[in-house]
Amino acid sequence: MDLFDTHAHLNDENYNEDRDEMIQRARQAGIRHIVNIGFNLASSRESIKLADSYDLIYAAVGIHPHDAAEAGPGYLEELEKMALHPKVAAIGEIGLDYYRDLSPRPVQRKVFVEQMALAKKLQKPIIIHDRDAHGDMMDILRKEKLGPSGGVMHCYSGSWEMARELLDMGFYISIAGPVTFSNAARLKDVAARVPRDRLLIETDAPYLTPAPYRGRRNEPAHIQYTAEEIARLRGMEKEDLAKMCAENGRKLFRIA
Repeated sequence: MDLFDTHAHLNDENYNEDRDEMIQRARQAGIRHIVNIGFNLASSRESIKLADSYDLIYAAVGIHPHDAAEAGPGYLEELEKMALHPKVAAIGEIGLDYYRDLSPRPVQRKVFVEQMALAKKLQKPIIIHDRDAHGDMMDILRKEKLGPSGGVMHCYSGSWEMARELLDMGFYISIAGPVTFSNAARLKDVAARVPRDRLLIETDAPYLTPAPYRGRRNEPAHIQYTAEEIARLRGMEKEDLAKMCAENGRKLFRIA
């Protein structure tokens, strides 16, 4: 299959014992590209190192809302330097998280908007994290506008009505392992309705492991189960769904 895991954290310590083997399993499963995501300056640098080490891995650099309070003076300049690396495909993950509130909400919003502006300056797509912050997220996006390089709402968890507005703004919608859960009726509905040219899939590994491995460590090879469920929901063959989403990912992240 032609698979593209558009969001993973492969520099996570959960892979310290078998990282190379895990990446080889991804290749064997048909994964041709992975975007590895930064969440602060240190992890963004690690993401670039991984991208340099493996041909199928590309990097994203950014400050996650959990880490927004630690974004000190000069952080944007550091991100800009990193983003010039030829294998940095996006600015992310950035956004808002009102579930854990690990950074003050005003600081989250400020750092998010600053990174959106940086992405526009650098002509890079953005990867957005939005958890329990739909209202403020949509208000910011309506005001700040998505840049011409586009963006993706990662691990989508909102309603179809919200997805439709995001699609009108120019966003891609990315679906992760929870779509395989039996109680995910709203997410299944969204996965079935997103237009063909705007749908992405991801693992968010090592998190959000799909059935049948729910509760265990996730890894990119498991994306095939997410693809299989979305294909079922859309009445497609799994291989066709995988290829469609992979082509969308390559277009968004400008990967040949």
